[in-house]
Amino acid sequence: MTTITKVKTGSKFEEIGSYSRLVAVDNWIFVSNTAGRNPDTKEIPTDVIEQTEQVFRNIESALKAVDASLEDVVMSRVFIQDPADTHKVMEYVGSRFHGIDPATTVTCPPLGSNTYKVELEVTAYRGAASANVQKINLA
Repeated sequence: MTTITKVKTGSKFEEIGSYSRLVAVDNWIFVSNTAGRNPDTKEIPTDVIEQTEQVFRNIESALKAVDASLEDVVMSRVFIQDPADTHKVMEYVGSRFHGIDPATTVTCPPLGSNTYKVELEVTAYRGAASANVQKINLA
């Protein structure tokens, strides 16, 4: 039988929008688009890299709740408010995903508030970190 686990973080936005931070369907894990708001202080840094660091902490916390980790991520979607921030944000994202190498989409749409400079959504597969990975380089 399929097991579905839903993780809530207490965010008011999860309640208003009636969504979960993370939904795991057996080993597939879907993490909602995540901003850089500190869940304890409710504050969000003004610096784009500080926001990106908090985004990763938030995602890692959600993944840990279902016995997964960043190393299990197989797909990421990066949303950057200002296209001028793309290079520095992706350098940081690349440093966090180095060796994990998920498929990734990067786009610069308007976000839900000008306060948010970057958001990240990921899909993970529990156990991907220890899977036999075949790498093919077409270059």
